[in-house]
Amino acid sequence: MQKKQLNFRSYYIILAVMLFVLMIVSARVGAVSLSYEKIFAFIGNAFGFDMKASYSKIEEQVFFQIRLPRVIECAFVGAALSVSGALMQALFRNPVVEPGLVGTSSGAAFGAAFVFVMGKNIAGSYADIIGPFLLPLFAFAGGFLSTMAVYKISNIFGKTNVNTMILAGIAMNAIANGGTGFFSYISRDPQARSITFWNLGTLSGADWNGVMLTGFSTTIGIALCLRYTKDLNALLLGEEEAGHLGVHTEKLKRNVIILNTFIVAMATSLVGVISFVGLIVPHILRMLKSSDNRFLVIASALLGAILLNLTDMAARVLVAPSEFPIGIITAFIGAPVFLYMLISNSRRQQKGGFYA
Repeated sequence: MQKKQLNFRSYYIILAVMLFVLMIVSARVGAVSLSYEKIFAFIGNAFGFDMKASYSKIEEQVFFQIRLPRVIECAFVGAALSVSGALMQALFRNPVVEPGLVGTSSGAAFGAAFVFVMGKNIAGSYADIIGPFLLPLFAFAGGFLSTMAVYKISNIFGKTNVNTMILAGIAMNAIANGGTGFFSYISRDPQARSITFWNLGTLSGADWNGVMLTGFSTTIGIALCLRYTKDLNALLLGEEEAGHLGVHTEKLKRNVIILNTFIVAMATSLVGVISFVGLIVPHILRMLKSSDNRFLVIASALLGAILLNLTDMAARVLVAPSEFPIGIITAFIGAPVFLYMLISNSRRQQKGGFYA
C-alpha cells in the first residue's frame, strides 16, 4: 500500500511541475507578449525582491490584472470540472458520463440567459451595486436548482435510481435549453451575442474575485471529495456489494450529487459552459494509471488544470489579437475522444469485462 501511494505521489509531482511550467508559459502569450524575464521580475518584485528588469507600468498591469488571474482561475475551473467528472463517473459506474449530464451546465446557462435579457429589470436602481453579481448568482442558482430537481425526481420513492437520474437529467437539459433558446429568441442582438458567447465558454472576464470564488469552491470541494473516495471505490463493485461492505449508498449518492453541483455550478457561473473536460480527463488517467478514486481525484484536478490552460492558451493564440471561444476548442478535442470511449467501452462490455 505504501509503495502504491508513493507511486501515486510521483504522478502528482510530475503533473504539478507540468502545471506550474504551463501557467508561466500561458501568462506570457496573448495580445501583449511578455518575456520570461519580465514575468519573473513582476513576481520577484511583488514578493519584495529587487529584480532588475526593464518593463512598463502597462505591462505590469497586464500581468497582474489580466494574465495572472486568468491562468489561476483557468486552473481552478479545469480542476473543478475534471474532479466533478471523476465523481460522476464513479457514482454512475460509467466512463462516458460527464458533469453536465444531470443538468448543471444547462441550468446555469438558463440562469445566465435570464440575466442577459432581464438583468436591468431585476437590478433596477441598484444596477451599479448588484449588477456585477447578478450573472454568477443566477447562473449558480440555475445550475444548483436544476440538478437538485433531477436528484429529487430520481429519489421520488426514497431510493436513488441511477437510470432514472440519467433520464431525468436528459429531460432537465431539454427544458433548460428550451428556456435558453426562448430568451435568445426574445433578446436584442447584443443580448443574443452575449448568450451565445457565454454558452461557448470564455475566460476573458477572469479577475481576482473570480479566482477567490473558484479557488474557495474547488479547494473545499476537492478536500470533501477525498472523504468519499474509499466509498466510491467500494461502489464500483455494485450497490449491493458496497452495502455489505458498510457503505451507506443512498447517503453517498446524495452527498456526491450535492458536492458535484456545488463545484460545477460555481465554475460554470463564472466562465460559461465548457464541455468535455470532465469527460476525457478521468478517462485519460484511468488508461495511464489506475481507476482508484483516491488517485483520480487529485490527479484529475492537476491534469484538468493543465488541459484547460493549454486550451485557453490556444484560444488566445489562434486568432490573436482576438480570442477564440474556449468551448469550441474543447468540443473539437473532446467529441472524437468521447466517440473513441464509447466504442472502447462497448467492446469491453461485449468481452464481459467491467470498466469504470
